[in-house]
Amino acid sequence: MTDLVLAIVHHLIVFGIASALAAELALMRPASMSPQTVRLLGRFDAAYGVMALAILVVGFLRVKYGAKGAEFYMHNPMFWAKIAAFAAVGLISIKPTLRILAWQKRAKADAAFVPALDEVSALRRTMLLEIHVFALIPIFAAMMARGIGYS
Repeated sequence: MTDLVLAIVHHLIVFGIASALAAELALMRPASMSPQTVRLLGRFDAAYGVMALAILVVGFLRVKYGAKGAEFYMHNPMFWAKIAAFAAVGLISIKPTLRILAWQKRAKADAAFVPALDEVSALRRTMLLEIHVFALIPIFAAMMARGIGYS
């Protein structure tokens, strides 16, 4: 039963992360940027950060207490590819998070603050890269679950 509960929680968090990333990308449009959008971006980005930490905790609990056992994961290159993709997403997300935090700070000081359109466009491209790398995670997870690469 522990394995089932951990798997369910793990999958729900992953869907939450995907939803937060999609919401941020939808909001990150030069033509529709507003002070309210900056506030919403901050909320979604904070939720994304909390879920990213939660997925690490639950994921490693699955490795330790899951039905497949740690041996299955530790010797599977698809597991490590999945972890590497997750780490890459985390690294890519640093720039958007820092920009959104800076925008929020400016918006608190100036209620009419709106980020520059070229900055929004550049950040949107970074977020597109982030989402594309994020898409690799379930691909590696599916391969791992089927024993591909397991020796």
